[in-house]
Amino acid sequence: MFELIQKGGLLMWPIILCSVIAMAIIGERFWSLQKKKIVPSDLVPQVWTLAKENRLDDATIRRLKTNSPLGAILSAGLINSKHGREIMKESIIEAGRQAAHELDRFLNTLGTIASVTPLLGLLGTVMGMIKVFAAIMSHGVGDPAILAGGISEALITTAAGLTVAIPSLIFHRYFEGLVDAYVLNMEEEALKLIEMMHGEREES
Repeated sequence: MFELIQKGGLLMWPIILCSVIAMAIIGERFWSLQKKKIVPSDLVPQVWTLAKENRLDDATIRRLKTNSPLGAILSAGLINSKHGREIMKESIIEAGRQAAHELDRFLNTLGTIASVTPLLGLLGTVMGMIKVFAAIMSHGVGDPAILAGGISEALITTAAGLTVAIPSLIFHRYFEGLVDAYVLNMEEEALKLIEMMHGEREES
């Protein structure tokens, strides 16, 4: 393995660094973007039960805010629930934007790695081909071993760059879709709470 890295030249090191960062981000995002951590299924019924029992004091709302991204959105709505349906809805939408920004953490970096590593591989290809032509100018085409070094460097860096870029791009797209789905789900859950609270007030 180390011999292969040596043959790939200096540009193999930034490609390897990108691969380590990409793997760390992918692992962290898989851990952080679990549905039970983002959109707990029983949270809205619990909040509704507390609201009916008049147990939603400031301390409870603060705990709700730190419970999960959905909890943060619900708490924003609950704080403004006395100001009417529209104000409550606007505060929920604003909190939803902040939650979406937090869920997108590190995805820009992963997308950058997916874009940069093929370019690093291409740069390695160019440098390898420069070495090939320099060897041809110095020694002619009579010694295949001299030419093989430049060609192998060109091919190894290209393959390494694509090996890092392809999974990085796949996971970047996957996590972006997952975040979009979570944001939509959280908005739906928050709107349910709005309808529950204001629907009951209108009836009473």
